[in-house]
Amino acid sequence: MIPAAFPPRDEIARLAARALLEVEAVAFRPEDPFTLASGLPSPTYVDCRRLISHPRIRSVLMDFLAATVMRDAGMEAFTNVAGGETAGIPFAALVAERLALPMTYVRKKPKGYGRNARIEGLMGEGDRVLLVEDLTTDGGSKLSFVDAIRETGATCAHTAVIFSYGIFPETEDVLGGHGVALHSLCTWWDVLAEARASGAFATSTLADVEAFLEAPRAWQEERRAT
Repeated sequence: MIPAAFPPRDEIARLAARALLEVEAVAFRPEDPFTLASGLPSPTYVDCRRLISHPRIRSVLMDFLAATVMRDAGMEAFTNVAGGETAGIPFAALVAERLALPMTYVRKKPKGYGRNARIEGLMGEGDRVLLVEDLTTDGGSKLSFVDAIRETGATCAHTAVIFSYGIFPETEDVLGGHGVALHSLCTWWDVLAEARASGAFATSTLADVEAFLEAPRAWQEERRAT
């Protein structure tokens, strides 16, 4: 069903952050940092995949994501919704259903046999594609998916995610320089605010997390050096 309600952005951000906390998709561990895919340390971790196991929360957030892209990009802006392998695939399917559009997905690399395809499903010349992913850190991982979409003759000028880190100033420059606009529901700042309001973590833990959010690169370099 196509969403017809467009809640205020700050309410979407608050409820999305609360949902991530409720399903325990968020972890804070400043004393024993996580290692990100980049190899850099982080006191924060978010696993949006947990959302697919919670039907009520999943449904609300997908309504929010569909409403966000319709409000920001246009109600007739897209003819195809593509999910990035693998985390983006279930969310792309759910958003495509809400927008009443075909769904495809993009492999990280050609599968190595058969058609050797990166795009699964029907996509081609003239399609206007929305790339859906679970989250973005600095935006860099989206570029390969966007390029694969464009190689079909389709256009891809928008990507939508549930969660954007919101702490790396280069994110929008990376995506914008590639001709892609970013749409997201919430950031670490929204999660931090909701965590404080709910008392979900110790005050000292949240203070350590805030120090990271204020200067993430400096925080990472300091701990990588040690």
